[in-house]
Amino acid sequence: MASIEKIKAEIAQIAQRRKNTTSSDIEWVVNQLKQNGYAVRSRSLSDGVLYGVGSVRFSVCTHNPGNKQVKPCYVDAFLEAMIEIGMYED
Repeated sequence: MASIEKIKAEIAQIAQRRKNTTSSDIEWVVNQLKQNGYAVRSRSLSDGVLYGVGSVRFSVCTHNPGNKQVKPCYVDAFLEAMIEIGMYED
C-alpha cells in the first residue's frame, strides 16, 4: 500500500505527462486510493472503464488501437476528479 504522499506524487507526474499516460497509470492510482480507504468502484465498458471515487465519476477510454496512451481529455477528467477529492491541486 502506497502512502497518500506517494499517490499525490504519482498524480502530479501524470499531470506533467498528459500525452504519455497509460490506463494502467490511472488504474494504479485508483487501486491505491481503494487500499487507503476511499470508496472506489469501477465498471468495464465496451470501450473503456468507468471509475467512481467517492461521489466523483470519470471514464477512461481504452479503445485507441495500436496506442497504449489514453487521450489527454481522459487524463484531464481524471485530474479533475482528483482535484474534487483533494488529491491534486492544479
